[in-house]
Amino acid sequence: MTFPDRIERTLQLAHPPERVWEALTTAEGLGTWFGHRAEIDLRVGGQAKLAWDSGDTATLTVERLEPPHVFGYSWRVYGLPEDDPRRTYVEFTLEPTSTGTTLTMVESGFAQLPDAGDHKVAYRGNTEGWTNELGELVVYLDGQA
Repeated sequence: MTFPDRIERTLQLAHPPERVWEALTTAEGLGTWFGHRAEIDLRVGGQAKLAWDSGDTATLTVERLEPPHVFGYSWRVYGLPEDDPRRTYVEFTLEPTSTGTTLTMVESGFAQLPDAGDHKVAYRGNTEGWTNELGELVVYLDGQA
């Protein structure tokens, strides 16, 4: 049985790429829409640490950095133990438009989960998570206009 490997979302944002880039790559931005607190070492190989008031945390490892157009990172697969070495890769691509920015988010790597239960938990969790988090990104950007 083949499982879906990727989640993809595209948003039309009424903000220039530089503003969207700041929301994606700064501690202030990440700590507002993608957590409650954040620290980031913005360089390939650097890490971002996110924390939520619930006690949840996430560590992202920066894999690709092409300001202000491409930001990619890897992170732990949702639902797997912290020490599991498997990671998914998330990439944000920003394209300028006449009215702002087209933001495309792709998370891939789910097919590496051969167990149907693990795949279902991770894929569903992140699909729902991206719906919520990208909605919060829009609210954050629109509130900063």
